Amino acid sequence: MSDSDAQRADFEEFVRARRRALLRTAYLLTGQHADAEDLVQTALIKAVPHWRKISDNPEPYVRRILARESVSRWRRRRWREISSDDLPDVALRDPDVAQREDLRGALAGLAPRQRAVIVLRSFEDLSEAETADVLGIAVGTVKSQARDALRVLRERLPALRDELLTSGR
Repeated sequence: MSDSDAQRADFEEFVRARRRALLRTAYLLTGQHADAEDLVQTALIKAVPHWRKISDNPEPYVRRILARESVSRWRRRRWREISSDDLPDVALRDPDVAQREDLRGALAGLAPRQRAVIVLRSFEDLSEAETADVLGIAVGTVKSQARDALRVLRERLPALRDELLTSGR
């Protein structure tokens, strides 16, 4: 097996093993399944040329691409999207689904960097330093973004405050 074949096999194994986790992170960053799949695809395409250097520990590099690309995509697309307060048919929801939808809606209302900080800190369980490294920002910025985002989430989700947001991260 040639070196390039071995690298390809290594990359494919990484994708098989980590695809679901990457999709989960991307979904939390974007709020849409289709956008999450596109974001993961873009991140993997961007990681391939650097595979030789990152193959020992590719996840932090790919996670960094996901977070940064998510913010960049939001900046490119925001002027094209039109928000609406009127939604068509409203489906009946059970309480668990309603809570998840409320949380998803509250996350979607955060600024992209705040959302990325919350996703990386709370859902990916990264430290402040790791989050700062992934996003290419200072640790102090991670702290202030998390503080501001949690304040907004607590205001928007009073029913979930004690249950989900008491960690203070």
